[in-house]
Amino acid sequence: MVKIDAERVSLMPTKADFLIRDDIIFLNHGSFGACPRVVFVTYQEWQRELERQPIEFLLRRRVELMAYAREVIADYFNVPAGEIVFVANATAGLNIALRSLRLRSADEILTTDHEYGAVNRLLEFVAAKTGARVRRHRVRLPYESDEAFADALLAGTSAKTKAIVISHITSPTALIFPVELICRRAREMGILTIVDGAHAPGQLPIDLAAIGADMYSGNFHKWLCAPKGSAFLHARAEHHDWIEPLVVSHGWTAGSSFVERNEWSGTRDIAPFLTVPAAIEYQRAHDWGRVRGQCHELAARAQHELCGHFGLQPLSRDQFAQMVTIPLPRCEPAAVQERLYEEHRIEAPLGEFAGQCGIRVSVQAYTTAEDLAQLLAALESIIG
Repeated sequence: MVKIDAERVSLMPTKADFLIRDDIIFLNHGSFGACPRVVFVTYQEWQRELERQPIEFLLRRRVELMAYAREVIADYFNVPAGEIVFVANATAGLNIALRSLRLRSADEILTTDHEYGAVNRLLEFVAAKTGARVRRHRVRLPYESDEAFADALLAGTSAKTKAIVISHITSPTALIFPVELICRRAREMGILTIVDGAHAPGQLPIDLAAIGADMYSGNFHKWLCAPKGSAFLHARAEHHDWIEPLVVSHGWTAGSSFVERNEWSGTRDIAPFLTVPAAIEYQRAHDWGRVRGQCHELAARAQHELCGHFGLQPLSRDQFAQMVTIPLPRCEPAAVQERLYEEHRIEAPLGEFAGQCGIRVSVQAYTTAEDLAQLLAALESIIG
């Protein structure tokens, strides 16, 4: 059974602080996140403000309100506010970044075989449109070290490589890639770096200035616990002039700024963006560094127990945070996932990667040792 010190667990926020149903063991925070009750109340208050006087809210107050939220976020990430724009999700931010690249048929984009499905489709779209080639580096598993990973990835570059697209925390395998190291070495080589940080904010402390990516897009609505539809794109100032908006609207004028061109594309609910400061404050008030550490300990114990039970080697010893992908014996992932939910009310994604079945377990503040013990028991009964 997965165990953790009960006294330490009691100090964490509980499931009662969230809106997750009591009859569900929710181990899939990584897909869409979950918003704490107090943060959700703030979100609804902003929505009411909008509905009470839409013209006042969207035409007279929007710029000031969005600017304040952006300032809070910029301080949180240690970058200038003018380098941050709000987007609906990380995929939208990556679309802005990748579809703005000036690529030719001889050019190449280097990525890994651990990227998110939507981003893979985006890369295929960009390649088909420009004639550029996408090279996918196959990451060696189990994960060895950051230095070995960086050496192997960058060995795939050439004079044709115009950009490296890489996840900070991967979606299929939950591995943390050394993006600061990759960005620094790529800059020395004159190669652009575009980081998919969908899972990073809230799960890792983020210093965008230290990471040094040319462009970085991440979600607030996953691990930072903000409302759905809140995310950001960060771009270094030297790239602002050539980055194009996905939607040309009133913000696109001669001499307009990076923020003006990309942040306002027409009528939309801006309440998720305005609520992000409340989510940041919620985590600060709950000493989220401690929460993350305790969640990681539970995730590590879950990996240890499951791999030990099934006699399988983990993808890495400790190259993950609150989300971990754990190998499973050969099975039908979709069928096991369905049985987990239908028979045990456990919500967790299963899949197959590089010929290995696995389950991705997300451990958030509301996850208990008992939840993970029930997961192990359920998998024992289903898989054997």
